[in-house]
Amino acid sequence: MACTAELPATSAEARDLVDALLRACHQSVDEIVVADALLITSELVTNALRHAGGVTGFTARITGGRLEVTVEDASPLRPSAPVDARDGRVGGYGWSLVHRLATSVAITTTAAGKGIHVALRLM
Repeated sequence: MACTAELPATSAEARDLVDALLRACHQSVDEIVVADALLITSELVTNALRHAGGVTGFTARITGGRLEVTVEDASPLRPSAPVDARDGRVGGYGWSLVHRLATSVAITTTAAGKGIHVALRLM
């Protein structure tokens, strides 16, 4: 089952696409897993919009008991987590959160920038 609609203009649109995909699957998905999936999606799209020139590609699909989300953006720069949390900076922890919640995270180079591929076990 896959979702490849128009590019989401906001994180909320991307979350809605993933939520609809998860609700449409024939297996019951735990609400905590749904919340994790929506948080991961939101972080990836927000980072693309805020730091990487915008979303240039978006797909979400369910395969083999996993949700796979790919967000492509216009920057070749890889995301990074803050080195020191004591520097008084607010924010910047989404990338670390994505790694903690996801089953796997991979970054690939695209002609226009990069793609971030995240998988999350649904069971």
